[in-house]
Amino acid sequence: MGEISTHQPVLLICALVSRYPDALRWGIDQLSRTRGPVALESPVFDFTETSYYNATMGEDLKKQFVAFENLVQPDEIVDTKRATNRLELDYSAAHQHPEDRPLNLDPGYISTAKLVLATTKDRDHRLYMAKGIYAEVTLFYRKKQWCSSRWTYPDYQREDFQEYFSKCRTWLKERIRG
Repeated sequence: MGEISTHQPVLLICALVSRYPDALRWGIDQLSRTRGPVALESPVFDFTETSYYNATMGEDLKKQFVAFENLVQPDEIVDTKRATNRLELDYSAAHQHPEDRPLNLDPGYISTAKLVLATTKDRDHRLYMAKGIYAEVTLFYRKKQWCSSRWTYPDYQREDFQEYFSKCRTWLKERIRG
């Protein structure tokens, strides 16, 4: 029988998507109020791999990632996803944009072995966590590189995204070592 132990802490990340630079900044500011200081902030990327969000978010979308200094346990992703859903609604209600969803916040975490994203949608490759939240391993780390699966979103397969994820992974390893 295996011995039960706690999981090593992970690096909380969040992807922010919007066509409004002020929305991205608002999202980062709100997240840092509850999750603590930002450790690593990515550049703002053009988000061109899909038109899936255009109907609700508009066109010319940008995507940015942040990683937080305070390490967390993996199961904290459940409450984080529920909180980001509320923040999206708060932003929409407080700002006059023509889109139904002017800001998208997608939390996840990076461990030394993988990048996990939280979602409210059930699929064959997602595991139910709790409170209506599912999780999926979007990327896994093997032989010094990020590897994708058949369900990995096209943008997460981008070299520039994975370069940022590698910086996060290195930062996490150094933090764990102390």
